Amino acid sequence: MIGKVIRRKMAGCHFKKFSLLDAVIQDVDDAQHVTLFFDASVSPKLVTPPDGSALLGTKSVGGAAVLSYALPRGAEPRFDIAGQKQVLLACSAVERSEYRDANALAAVRNGESAAVVLDWLAHHETYHRMTSAVILDRSRPDKGDAFAKNLQAGITARQLGCDVVLLTTDIPLGKPDAPAEAHPFNVPEAPGKDRMKVPPADPWTSPLGAMSVYEIIRDRFLGDARAVANIDVHDLIPPAKTTVFDAAVGAENGLIELIGQHCYPWRVRNDDDATFGDHTCVQFDTASGRRRWCIAPHHAPEGSVWRLVRVGNATPDLSRTIRFYRYMALRHPTPSISKIVPKTSLVEHPQLLDQAAKLWDHAPVRMPEIEIDTPAKARGRCAIVTTMKNEGPFILEWLAFHRSIGFDDFIIYTNDCTDGTDTMLDLLQEKGIVQHRDNPFQKVNLKPQHAALQAAEQEKIIQNATWVTCIDVDEFVNIKCGDGTLDALFAATKNANMIAMTWRLFGNGDVHAFQPTPITEQFQRCAPEHTRKPHQAWGFKTLFQNTGIFKKLGVHRPKGLKSQLWKEINWVNGSGQPLPRDMYRNGWRSTVDTYGYDLVQLNHYAVRSAESFLVKRDRGRVNHVDRDQGLAYWFRMNNNAEVEQSIQTRLPRMKEELARLLEDADIAAAHEHSVACHRRKITELRATENYSKFYAELTSPRMEKLSTLHAHFGANVFLQGPGTVPDEVVARKQGDDWAFTVEREEETQH
Repeated sequence: MIGKVIRRKMAGCHFKKFSLLDAVIQDVDDAQHVTLFFDASVSPKLVTPPDGSALLGTKSVGGAAVLSYALPRGAEPRFDIAGQKQVLLACSAVERSEYRDANALAAVRNGESAAVVLDWLAHHETYHRMTSAVILDRSRPDKGDAFAKNLQAGITARQLGCDVVLLTTDIPLGKPDAPAEAHPFNVPEAPGKDRMKVPPADPWTSPLGAMSVYEIIRDRFLGDARAVANIDVHDLIPPAKTTVFDAAVGAENGLIELIGQHCYPWRVRNDDDATFGDHTCVQFDTASGRRRWCIAPHHAPEGSVWRLVRVGNATPDLSRTIRFYRYMALRHPTPSISKIVPKTSLVEHPQLLDQAAKLWDHAPVRMPEIEIDTPAKARGRCAIVTTMKNEGPFILEWLAFHRSIGFDDFIIYTNDCTDGTDTMLDLLQEKGIVQHRDNPFQKVNLKPQHAALQAAEQEKIIQNATWVTCIDVDEFVNIKCGDGTLDALFAATKNANMIAMTWRLFGNGDVHAFQPTPITEQFQRCAPEHTRKPHQAWGFKTLFQNTGIFKKLGVHRPKGLKSQLWKEINWVNGSGQPLPRDMYRNGWRSTVDTYGYDLVQLNHYAVRSAESFLVKRDRGRVNHVDRDQGLAYWFRMNNNAEVEQSIQTRLPRMKEELARLLEDADIAAAHEHSVACHRRKITELRATENYSKFYAELTSPRMEKLSTLHAHFGANVFLQGPGTVPDEVVARKQGDDWAFTVEREEETQH
């Protein structure tokens, strides 16, 4: 017997502040029961039924009200609703008897083609003995006819036996104001996150906002079915010995959980539409799945409520959980898979490859095979890439320190220097100590730091290095194991090919005046190890083997993972502990579970003295060039809570190397020139009204005290700046058991 397509509509209507999605009526004994499904939290006080009626019950589904009334038999369903008098509701009839004992699917269609839905129906009819489906079709009112006709034609042509109810509505069911994270492919723009473009908000296609639609489907159609599985029309439950419906019937409480894993094609052939068989890949770093359910209504507890991701008032039998796949290029058709998922996250999945061949007789486009470069058996050369602008007084100490712990090569990009930084680096290049390049950022229209990293990828010094890191001149690799050298770190981390070096934010230690003595010796106060805020506190830089697992250099870590090689990654934190795979593509900061300082930390002297900070602010930033390094930046980065001296034992070797460099008269003269330029710039800035006031703020007792209290502040305090902290809070003691935060100001710019 050939199945048929049955079109039904929700009896919805609009009111001023909410909508009625449907009104379902059925005869019960000597009365008519009418259930009203709203899309918002509507109080029964706003609804007056006909005379002689009674309120039977209320419930909330996803925050929306469902109100049930008993009306006298023969009474017209005229309700007063939200001030509108005598609204005659076009109630929907109950048709549950038509689907008694059915194995049914309850699904949502959000634009998927008739061809996709036909494959979906055929699969579940063949492998799970599905007999009926109720599909909530979210098409606009003028778009549903063609789909229904094509679906019926396909059912007839393929001789499918299942009946399909297409449930439509004139009311859009999405949330146009849904938060960004509600969209399955949108990740908010933030450091270290995938920057995926989000489709414009549209109530007809945006994430489902009317969660009571599943209760509507139950009341009208499937409340007496044998079993009902809630999946969407781009979801497939793989074949198994036990069908999904049988599993629910045999489950405790008649309920099982379904867990959906997103899958994707690697690529779809030109001019072809994506099919189920094209989907061969999953994301290697996504462990969680989309929850759905399958229920046997007559075995379920009384009072259970059908929702999107779970059944309320019922506990699923977790011993019978079934996994399914969500075929995302069918839900979001696109000419480029990279528009819906970062391709750096994709790996081929054996079960999907097997299904493509056996279920769909399809030869999908495969991921290309990539071989990893064989790591060097010997330590090899270790290189640093960095950018500088007006850092002359600090270059030699930084070079001497990192040469003394084992770094071999340095490639340094500069731009717009006025203090002799560029001429000093030219001199150091002539003497074979560094490689110096002009930063090409203006030519390539990139931020200075990003332009430098892009250029460095073409340099032999980087291509031939075994280990590479990208650190700044205010960052020092503080190795705390063995003799403090890279060799000691490599021995301690054994087979690691990536080492995350978490920042330890060092403050100015209440040092106001610039002194041309070693930074690492002057500043010994910093943030505690356990410092979750501000978010920069646990940022890290990565020392990594240059084996081709990633495509390019990045500020915090290499970028562009070749996902076929993700299993080759052995990335550890500063204590030698493995980092989780969800950090492999975009991680840039440590967490409570991943920070570690036992073997190595990155001492970050972001502010130095108050006078030097004036010059830093005047110079501007090499990455976030549009952000001012003002009082809020000083507040965030100036951490003086405790003394930390682990690097001090490494300084004698640094001083020996520094002395060797300064034995060269040319180098010594270049250094003294930069120091003199730095002093002149400080004098010039402090002579201006703005910088004079700014310096007074930096060095005030209030700011000195605040630099010791970071552990007590919430994230919003750092976002909005020190002015949000009242004087009575500043007066509190460091280390006592107290906390302070403020409400977030959405429009605040930082």
